[in-house]
Amino acid sequence: MTNVVKKIGILILIAAASTTLLHAQDTGKELYKTYCAGCHGAQLEGNSAAALIKSEWKYGRSRGAMIQNVTYGIPDTEMSAFGNVLEEKDVEAVVDYIISVQDTPPSEDRPIPSQVETDLYTLQIEKMAEGEIETPWGITFIDEHHALFTERKGTIRQLVNGKLDPQPIKGVPPTQELRTGGYMDIAVDPHYEDNGWVYLAFSYTPYDMEDDNARAMTKIVRGRIQEHQWTDEQTLFEVPDSLLVRRGNRWGSRFLFDDKGYLYFSIGDMARGEASQDIGQAPGKVYRIHRDGTVPPDNPYARQPGALGAIFSIGNRNVQGIDQHPETGDIWATEHGPMGGDELNILKKGANYGWPTITYGVDYDGTVVSDKTHQPGMEQPVVQWTPSIAVCPAKFSDSPLFPEWEHNLLVGALKFEELRRLVIQNNDVVDQEIILKDYGRVRDIEHSPNGVLYVLLNNPDMILRITPK
Repeated sequence: MTNVVKKIGILILIAAASTTLLHAQDTGKELYKTYCAGCHGAQLEGNSAAALIKSEWKYGRSRGAMIQNVTYGIPDTEMSAFGNVLEEKDVEAVVDYIISVQDTPPSEDRPIPSQVETDLYTLQIEKMAEGEIETPWGITFIDEHHALFTERKGTIRQLVNGKLDPQPIKGVPPTQELRTGGYMDIAVDPHYEDNGWVYLAFSYTPYDMEDDNARAMTKIVRGRIQEHQWTDEQTLFEVPDSLLVRRGNRWGSRFLFDDKGYLYFSIGDMARGEASQDIGQAPGKVYRIHRDGTVPPDNPYARQPGALGAIFSIGNRNVQGIDQHPETGDIWATEHGPMGGDELNILKKGANYGWPTITYGVDYDGTVVSDKTHQPGMEQPVVQWTPSIAVCPAKFSDSPLFPEWEHNLLVGALKFEELRRLVIQNNDVVDQEIILKDYGRVRDIEHSPNGVLYVLLNNPDMILRITPK
């Protein structure tokens, strides 16, 4: 008798949930007719604005991205903010209705093709480690047969001859995987064959790693890997306890060894924009150090009392891609804006890139961060992306396999799920080609020593191996 009662109860709950879902869809449909149909068409077929029955979602295909777009609008487009008109539950109902009438749910993973046609190449794509890894973040090559990569949860893994080594590296430092924190970039020393050093960036607290309120900051270390064991760890950059922050977000952190052997790394603004302008605080900067962690004496603030001597540039909201131009030697960096205002910059020693005093973006709640886009003494971006594509990795193409892409800059996007090729002439971007779109969040890009292109994807988590046909 008890089991019968339980089954009846479950059926009642299922029926109630179905009724609630249908009611929400009806509500969303009516709200759509009232607020959206005039522009997007009664059947979502498009009118003065784009059709909403589609397979490609330029401004993000996740439910969260759609809710954000409806609530706050899309900068530099005709999409208005409806958060001032509709309650949160009503916005969600409209979005759920739009999703429900799609032929293919936009959040579903799109199958990645084995070949993609681009302007200059037919690309062959091989999927690696699919379903075996979790949120890969950064990748570096020891040689053409061995690569190391990080998973944000706090692991270092290996690819050996294109296959995932099932055994992670043991003894790695603990990390605080909260919000956007965790393991970030990884790099090998320019003289790795002689010294074996591996460099790692991660979010760290000396307190309880599971405490969301623990004071923390990005930390840079190096160590060696011997027989799957992390050893000989040395701390290269760590701020004192007084400079740690609570509930930080936007940690950075991307590595670059330049042609002189300096190590560059970034720390995001940690959701503390004003700190980006303070040379006595860590957030919102790009740093330059020697490989052993010492500060170059010609760093802009190396001798200034109260400043962090490792600082190279300030006013950087969240640099997630950095590379050196193979011909000019300039350091280029991609930087997350808020909602709009992603930037591509040429980094200069001691320069101020403006965040949050100047910006082309608005905050995620639609409020104005700054009414200024220019100010004397602050750098302008080479390119700014509004709406924000959530620009992430950056890699100049110098591969012998892709001679037609020589000195082009490859950049990845998280929200827009893109791999782009930027053509640069005289420090200007004169063309942008979208190579991949809507196959996953592009987290990192790297060439192997023999020129093969590797792309790290999140959602779905995998590594793509790309060669020209």
